[in-house]
Amino acid sequence: MVTPLQYGDPPHLGPFVLQARLRTAPAGLVYLGQAPDGRAVSVAVLTSGAALDAAARDRFVTAIRDAEQPRAGVLGWGASLLHRVRGRVLPDAPPVVAMHDGRAPWVAVPYVPGGPGAERFLDPVMVSGTLIGERHGPEFVPHWLGDRNPAFPGPPPPPPPPLGTRRQVVLASALLATLTLLMMVMLWLLVFRGDEDQEPARPLPATNFVPTPPPVPTSPEPQEPSPTPSGGGPGSQSPLPRSSDDGGQDI
Repeated sequence: MVTPLQYGDPPHLGPFVLQARLRTAPAGLVYLGQAPDGRAVSVAVLTSGAALDAAARDRFVTAIRDAEQPRAGVLGWGASLLHRVRGRVLPDAPPVVAMHDGRAPWVAVPYVPGGPGAERFLDPVMVSGTLIGERHGPEFVPHWLGDRNPAFPGPPPPPPPPLGTRRQVVLASALLATLTLLMMVMLWLLVFRGDEDQEPARPLPATNFVPTPPPVPTSPEPQEPSPTPSGGGPGSQSPLPRSSDDGGQDI
């Protein structure tokens, strides 16, 4: 039954663009995809739990490789018989268009409505038999049986760092050598040439102490009395004071 893609479904696997879900199996999911040339393909991918199981992942990849490159001869017949007894043989397996056998393997086959698709490679993932025939006893249930999330392939490795051309390497080396030479010349000018050009310090002139005579105190010069006005006319002369010897008039 074809259903739309759900949340968590990868938009593409390898070169194939996924368009819808075709089937949900216990071991994985089957999608309807489109190849780069426009033809429809059926793409099967393991669930994340089955992809983490090394044994389940090995059974899925082995079924794809056996269908892609069938073995011939006695060894091929013996391996085919062993796989047939264990339930891993796929007699009507569709031709493989592309596959990926990494941590999250997937396989793409041509899509034929009503015909076998990529879900055929999910059948050997579930253990259905033993070497002596069908399994009897307690039911064996893988621990990842309830997982319904598809396994995403890991991101591609980062590209290698860009490598410079020979010309770029030569130019960078020449620039580095030039800068180193300039630094050495500047260091030589600062350290060695500076010492040669530096003049010796001149000595300070000698200090001569000339003795000077001690200061001599000077006495103030006597000042001349201010001149008195000379007698000019009558009434201009001021009367002199009388002395004590001069007898005065009786009152």
